[in-house]
Amino acid sequence: MIKGFKEFILRGNVIDLAVAVVIGAAFTAVVTAIVSSIIDPLIALFWKPDENGAIGITVEGMWGPVTFPISDLINALIAFIAVAIVVYFVFVHPMNVLKERAAAKAGLSDASEEPELPTEQEILVQIRDLLAQQSSPPRA
Repeated sequence: MIKGFKEFILRGNVIDLAVAVVIGAAFTAVVTAIVSSIIDPLIALFWKPDENGAIGITVEGMWGPVTFPISDLINALIAFIAVAIVVYFVFVHPMNVLKERAAAKAGLSDASEEPELPTEQEILVQIRDLLAQQSSPPRA
């Protein structure tokens, strides 16, 4: 059981995934800090924060004003897009390029590049020629 677990952990995909998760988490913290220190003040230029400091659209409700925190939504969208872009260009794209290069070195062709098969007529001609060779007497 431990041997199977060791083989599972030492597979390249699991280690790559672990690295991607750690880097993604660290980068998420950086993006969150950038968004909260740059994007929030830009949003505050257009919307006045309420008494709790929430930035967004304030609507008068039955029990007082209610603020819809639009800045939180914008922060989350920007952080998601930034992390997704970095993960794609730092991890996914380079791994795909490395896999393509390794496949090219190994002489493996792409699945879309299948060899062209002979047509039915070409196969019939080959069969006819083989039968003709077999039925003709050998020449000395």
